[in-house]
Amino acid sequence: MTRLLTLLKQNRSLILFVSLMLVFRSAVADWNSVPTGSMKPTIVEGDRLLVNKMAYDLRIPFTHISIVKLADPQRGDIVIFDSKASGKKLVKRVIGLPSDTISMRDNVLSINGKALQYSDASSQQDDASEIRVENLLGLSHQVKLAGISGQGVITDQSSFGPITVPADHYLVLGDNRDHSADSRMIGFVPRAEIVGRSKTVVFSANYDNYYLPRQDRFLHSL
Repeated sequence: MTRLLTLLKQNRSLILFVSLMLVFRSAVADWNSVPTGSMKPTIVEGDRLLVNKMAYDLRIPFTHISIVKLADPQRGDIVIFDSKASGKKLVKRVIGLPSDTISMRDNVLSINGKALQYSDASSQQDDASEIRVENLLGLSHQVKLAGISGQGVITDQSSFGPITVPADHYLVLGDNRDHSADSRMIGFVPRAEIVGRSKTVVFSANYDNYYLPRQDRFLHSL
């Protein structure tokens, strides 16, 4: 016991530093690795995202208990949440807010009866997929689609609804629309499961090239 106390005293600065770092990562900011391509082209496999854990709530460290609500997730936010339905942490984009009515027909989203507008991002294509710019009621971002408005390949994920988002829940989708386990599979996301928001890639490792860093994605804005 005496030896343990001596060891703790000798390393108290290190112990304090590690403890504060763990609290910081739990309640203030952290990074999150992205192992899949469900958010392509916005986020690619190997990206490490900076997660702002105070974007929506001030929480008790190491818990999901909110002390103070700071804000609510907004349409278009890229959120990180601990999904009980899937049993893992996921990264998706908020599409539907509480009370919104959402539907999708052949990869064309409608929100509260208004169909979103899509335009060509470039001539880029990948395995019969297209990169399009989706106008999310004022916020434009790129999505990867297997087909749109009856063109190309239509998958069984390309149509749903209309459905209404319940209170304190959100409808989230991956930007890689035809290859994403999102609200079409796991249902609406409770607000309490959302742990933070990301707007920046800290760094990125290329899984297909010996995990070498992608320099063009360092501090890349989402």
